[in-house]
Amino acid sequence: MQIASAHDRTAGAGAQTASPDGTAPHRVVIVGAGFGGLAAARALAGTTARVTLIDRTNHNLFQPLLYQVATAALGAEDIALPVRSAFRGAANVEVLMAELVGIDRARRLVRLQGAAPVGYDSLILATGSVSSWFGHDDWSARAPSLKSLADALSLRDRLLDAFERAEACTDAAEVRRLLTFVVVGAGPTGVELASSIAELAHKTLARDFRHIRPSEARIVLCDAGDAVLAAFPKRLSAYAGGRLRALGIELRLGAGVERMDEGGVVAGAERIEAACVFWAAGTEATPVARWLGVAAAGHGRQVEVSRDCSLPGDPAIFVVGDAMRLAGPGGRPLPGLGSVAKQQGAYVGHLIAGRLRGRAAPPAPFRYRDWGQLAIIGSNSAIADFGFVRLTGRLAWLVWSAVHLMLLVSVRNRAVVYVNWVWAWLTYGRGARIITGAPAGRAP
Repeated sequence: MQIASAHDRTAGAGAQTASPDGTAPHRVVIVGAGFGGLAAARALAGTTARVTLIDRTNHNLFQPLLYQVATAALGAEDIALPVRSAFRGAANVEVLMAELVGIDRARRLVRLQGAAPVGYDSLILATGSVSSWFGHDDWSARAPSLKSLADALSLRDRLLDAFERAEACTDAAEVRRLLTFVVVGAGPTGVELASSIAELAHKTLARDFRHIRPSEARIVLCDAGDAVLAAFPKRLSAYAGGRLRALGIELRLGAGVERMDEGGVVAGAERIEAACVFWAAGTEATPVARWLGVAAAGHGRQVEVSRDCSLPGDPAIFVVGDAMRLAGPGGRPLPGLGSVAKQQGAYVGHLIAGRLRGRAAPPAPFRYRDWGQLAIIGSNSAIADFGFVRLTGRLAWLVWSAVHLMLLVSVRNRAVVYVNWVWAWLTYGRGARIITGAPAGRAP
């Protein structure tokens, strides 16, 4: 398959390096430096393509451990890696920190906020998802979500500030409100966040204050569904519910949030006075359909893709990860997991590399390999579902720990996270208990 070049359509991206035959190199633009984008760029590193990796931040973020930054178990730098350092040795990969605002498919241009447009021959969109408050966007200021490092640090400030305010408060009712924490959403993020808050309050901070008892903090986990971790088999879901209750977490299942104000929330017709409410109830795809000028799949914002992850009718554009919709085994859409994005990114990167090598045969359709799912509940318990085997308790926690350490991008991150985990497991100590800014609603 012959591939044209976008050399004459590229603006503001620096000088092009010609291919050995004198033609301009094939230009691959990847938008998003998460699991999918990073995997695609790595597959194309060292090829004849000129690769531009664009992200609105300058780092790759390991989102599965973001809740540990939010609850002071890890520092921000422990789970993030500067994208440029990841491709320091790949001369054909350049990195741009910019935000995508539109795509001109006719001219094959990616339009960026505050930067010149960039031309492409192949475009890989790995822009992921954003938080969704299900039509109640006004709740976002009151119940922040957890999608970025900025979110995690803001949430950590709110959490720690609540204890500091309670220590200085003399009104018993207000102290109870300040020490009540509501997590909305009983999926993996909500369960992990709630259990980590419980351990922070009941163990790490237990002896740090003189006028309040952090161990008496109230943590409430709400969900409109009737089970925690509902995507897991019922036995594992039930085990998780029992472990959460053992950590002192109150479960409010079948209790979707109906109202929210500065004083607390109403969930399942119950009023819960709480100073801190955290949102882990839902996400939605980035507006890729709007950028591409195509119809969204179903009632959501995802884009339907072909079996090779390309946009139907436009083989130069690929969509991977949370923003795409593709049927998996059994006809069900592939889940919005990092493992899906990572496998798709690598697949598309190798597909383009094969085309550049002159491979004539069409590639085999993308096939997702489901290696199972895991969720942690506190510092020494987890659940794991690998289909053929299901684990609970400490053994599942050891598997969870090993998998997450392996998936971290850099050796430094793995070493630092491992040391922090060992320290926390032995002492319940958390070294990142620093308030770095003025939490919302409180003057600097």
